[in-house]
Amino acid sequence: MKLERNRIKFKDRWDKYYSKYNIDTKEKILKKLEQMKQPLMARGLKKNKFLIEEVGQYRIAFYQEENVKEIHFVGTHKQYEKWYKKM
Repeated sequence: MKLERNRIKFKDRWDKYYSKYNIDTKEKILKKLEQMKQPLMARGLKKNKFLIEEVGQYRIAFYQEENVKEIHFVGTHKQYEKWYKKM
């Protein structure tokens, strides 16, 4: 049985914080986004259906339906906490 790779989609304004990071940080996050195309499990949130991936101190929040992961947020843990509280 072969598992299908996931597709990555980006929600509007997903890069609110990401666009301000230096090139090294962006490369680490992009590498993780590439890894997320693999059919691997992620940590879920209790409050809603978002799943979370971690890249050092950074968080990637996304929904997954079938083989599509829709990125909603990329930022530091502190930025993530603010974003999460607004949910």
